[in-house]
Amino acid sequence: MEEKITEIIVHVSHSHQQMARVMDAERQVVVRLAQIVHAIPDTEPGFDGVSGLIENTGRINKSVISYLNAIADLQEAMAENLGFVLKELRSQDEE
Repeated sequence: MEEKITEIIVHVSHSHQQMARVMDAERQVVVRLAQIVHAIPDTEPGFDGVSGLIENTGRINKSVISYLNAIADLQEAMAENLGFVLKELRSQDEE
């Protein structure tokens, strides 16, 4: 039974590593977008007027929101998987 639990923990660990890699890639995209936004000059940015500027700002906001949602999903998945492992360990202790 302990081997099964160890295998489950190894698989959960591997899936968490993969999710962390995805999150890191998304983080790098958001960081780069933030750098681009920071590099935009304060005078006449040339986004086809105010409407273009608002549209591009909305896109950046969507990227940041997607990044934060992905972090929340990662935390939720990790907590759920850890819950399964702890439940299995408790049931094994009771036996």
